[in-house]
Amino acid sequence: MDARVSELFGSGNGHSSGSGGVSSGKPANGYGVAPKKSSAKNKKAKARLSRNFKPSNNTPYLPPEAEEGNIEYKLKLVNPTQYRFEHLATQMKWRLQEGRGEAVYQIGVEDNGMLVGLSEEEMRASLKTLHRLAEKVGADITILREREVDYDSDVPRKIAEVLIRKVPDDQQFLDLRVAVLGNVDSGKSTLLGVLTQGELDNGRGRARLNLFRHLHEIQTGRTSSISFEILGFNSKGEVVNYSESRTAEEICESASKMITFIDLAGHHKYLKTTIFGLTSYCPDFAMLVVSANTGIAGTTREHLGLAMALKVPIFIVISKVDLCTRATVERTVRQLERVLKQPGCNKVPMVVSSTDDAVTAAQQFAQSPSITPIFTLSSVSGESLDLLKVFFNIIPPLSNSKEQEELMQQLTEFQVDEIYTVPEVGTVVGGTLYSGICREGDHLVVGPTDSGQFHQLTVGSIQRNRSACRVLRAGQAATLALGNFDRSLLRKGMVMVSPEMDPTICWMFEAEIVLLFHAKTFHKGFQVTVHIGNVRQTATVEAVYGKEELRTGEKAVVLFKFIKHPEYLKVGAKILFREGVTKGIGHVTKLLPIVEYQPS
Repeated sequence: MDARVSELFGSGNGHSSGSGGVSSGKPANGYGVAPKKSSAKNKKAKARLSRNFKPSNNTPYLPPEAEEGNIEYKLKLVNPTQYRFEHLATQMKWRLQEGRGEAVYQIGVEDNGMLVGLSEEEMRASLKTLHRLAEKVGADITILREREVDYDSDVPRKIAEVLIRKVPDDQQFLDLRVAVLGNVDSGKSTLLGVLTQGELDNGRGRARLNLFRHLHEIQTGRTSSISFEILGFNSKGEVVNYSESRTAEEICESASKMITFIDLAGHHKYLKTTIFGLTSYCPDFAMLVVSANTGIAGTTREHLGLAMALKVPIFIVISKVDLCTRATVERTVRQLERVLKQPGCNKVPMVVSSTDDAVTAAQQFAQSPSITPIFTLSSVSGESLDLLKVFFNIIPPLSNSKEQEELMQQLTEFQVDEIYTVPEVGTVVGGTLYSGICREGDHLVVGPTDSGQFHQLTVGSIQRNRSACRVLRAGQAATLALGNFDRSLLRKGMVMVSPEMDPTICWMFEAEIVLLFHAKTFHKGFQVTVHIGNVRQTATVEAVYGKEELRTGEKAVVLFKFIKHPEYLKVGAKILFREGVTKGIGHVTKLLPIVEYQPS
C-alpha cells in the first residue's frame, strides 16, 4: 500500500495498534503521549497488526467525531446512572436512525478522535453497558475488532469497534443494490451463486445455474438478461442465504440488512442491457469482477468507465485465484492498480488481505469515493470469500436518513423497468420508486404514451425481494400488480406518477455532452441510442450549438429529438449515449415540453 493510502487510513489497522508513538518524546498536538515501550509481547502484537502498513510518526488518532452520521465515539461506559443511561439510549437511537438501522461505536476513543484505550476490566464493563443499551432500543451488537493501543503504562489498553444493528420492524430492512460488472467468463454469476446459495462451485459452473433466466443462458453459460439475487445479514451480522432458508420470503423475514445483486451481462453484444441495468436500477455500488488468469480483458475497461461516468462507487473482485499461481494473481493486481491510478481514474487501490482490512475498507469506501478495495478470491476453493462477506455486512448506505425523508415527502414517482404478465394476477410492473411513498390501493397515472398522454391505474399488491410488502418508500425497488390493466399500453421507460404531479413530457431536449470516443465527427443528423435513467431510445442530433461538428474529447450543448415517442425527463439527469463505437456522456440542461397534458 502506498504512502497516500497509509495517510488516508489513519484509523486503519497499523496506526491504531500503537505504531504512533512520538519519536522525540515531546507531546504531539498538545497531548502528552509518551514514547512506546518495547517489550517482546508488544513487538509481536505490533508486527501482527501492522503487517501491511508503514509505521506512522503521529499520535494514533481517528478523525474527530461528527455530529451527524452513524459513528459514535465513547471513552468508556462504566456503570452509568439511570439518567445517563436514558440519554445514551436516545443517542443510540439517533445514530441508528442516521445509519438507517446501523451504527458503529468506537469504545476507548475520545470525542476529538484520540485513541486512549481501556483496561480489560473497563472494556468488559463498557461492552456490558452497550449490550444493555442495544437491548433497550431493540438492536444487536457485534464486535468488529479489538486493537491494543500502546501508552506508557504497564496495563495493556484496548479500543473496540462495535457494530450495532437494529432488528427490523415493519419490513424496514436496509437494502443496498450492487451492480455486478466484468468481462464475459470472469465468474460473475458463479460468484453470486456461491454467495447466495451458500455452496461452493464445482469448477464447471454448477453454482450459477439457479441464476439464469433463459435456456440459451444455461447452454452457453453466458448471462444475457438482468437477474436479481439477494444476500441477507441478520442483526448479529451472520449471513442469511438460501442454504438455511428455502424461500426469499424467509430470507427477508430474518434479515435486517439486504444486499440485492444486479447480475449484468459481460458479453459485448449485450452491452445495451448492461447499460440499462446501470442507469435504470440506480445501484448504490458496483462490483467489477476480473478473472485472475486473463486480467483486464474484453469489456472490463468499458464497464469500469461506465460505472465511473455514472458516478457509481466501485470495488473490484479478482476471481478464479485457484487456477493461477500467486505470481499471476499479483500481476493482475498490479495491472489493476496501474489502471486505477491513471489520470482518468484517480482511484486509490486498497488490497484487502485480512478481516481488519475488510472492516477498514468498508468504512473508508463509503466515506471517500476515490478508494477502491480489491479482493482476491475463489468461488471453487472458497478462499477469501469470508472477507467479501465481512465487507458486505459492514458497508453503510450512501444516503443518510435525512435525504431519504426529503425524497419520501415528494410526490410519488415510480420508474417502470420490467413488465410481466403473471397468471391469476394480471399485469405486473417492476422498477424503482424514485420519490414519495406508494401503498396498496393508490391511484396513479402511467405514461407517456406515443401521443404523450397518461392512463389512470390502481396499485394492487406490492412485492419487495419476492415477499409481500404494504408500503414502498423512496429508493426501494419492487414489483407492483396492476390487475387487469392492458399490458399493451405499457413499455419500459414509462413512469407511474401521482395524479397531482404535472409531468414534463418532451420530444426534444438539450444536453451538455462530452464525446468520449468517435471514429469520425459527430454532427447534425447523427442518430444515437440515448440512455437517461430508465429511458432507452434512439434520438437524432437536431443541432450542435456553437460548432459545426464534434471530435473525440470535445464538449458541447446538443439538441436531441426522440424518433419514436415522447419521454418523461428531468433537468440534471445523467445522459449516456452510444452508436457502434461512438460513446458520450453528459447531463440534461433544458427540456422543450409538450404543452398538452390530458390524463385519459
